[in-house]
Amino acid sequence: MNVTPSFRVLILSLALTVAVAGCKHRPPPTTPLGPRAGLTGGDNLNPEPGKPITSGPGADGVGSTPIAGIPQGEGHPGWPEDASAFQSDTVHFAFDRSEIRSDDRPKLSTVADFLKANPADAVKIEGHCDERGTEEYNRALGERRALALREALVALGVDASRVDTISYGKDRPEDPGHDSAAWAKNRRGVFILLTPPK
Repeated sequence: MNVTPSFRVLILSLALTVAVAGCKHRPPPTTPLGPRAGLTGGDNLNPEPGKPITSGPGADGVGSTPIAGIPQGEGHPGWPEDASAFQSDTVHFAFDRSEIRSDDRPKLSTVADFLKANPADAVKIEGHCDERGTEEYNRALGERRALALREALVALGVDASRVDTISYGKDRPEDPGHDSAAWAKNRRGVFILLTPPK
């Protein structure tokens, strides 16, 4: 078969177009948040709006997905909760971020030291966001924040099976205001002490 030069150029152009389309930029992979979160496969919608997203041990009976090689535990359903124990150790986040700031690292050390000294206790980490953005986006962001804190505690020597996470997104603001001061207070990770039932 005799192929003309213009036909070769057309075939080459088509091949390059297909190759470039197959190499388009893809967003970086994210940590799966478990079946209820509905965030696998790029889907960013919570199938049950109004319900918190949970992950890690104690994902309210749904099961959970391991994060960063951290083994999952059985969770702590029904354990008494004490929100005041670590109230001064609340971690705050920058807008639309889940990285832990260096000035909040001592708070994590305080929580980790307490848990290591009290091996029967556990902790639940709540991820919270400010009011900006959609409900679905903020649920996912709150979960990323809680998971970042969980991974930091594990890095400090806390057994992963003793740390539960939950995201409330923007549903439970610390400050009901609608300004930057209120938003800064609401972008937070809260530690709740869990003690074994008596």
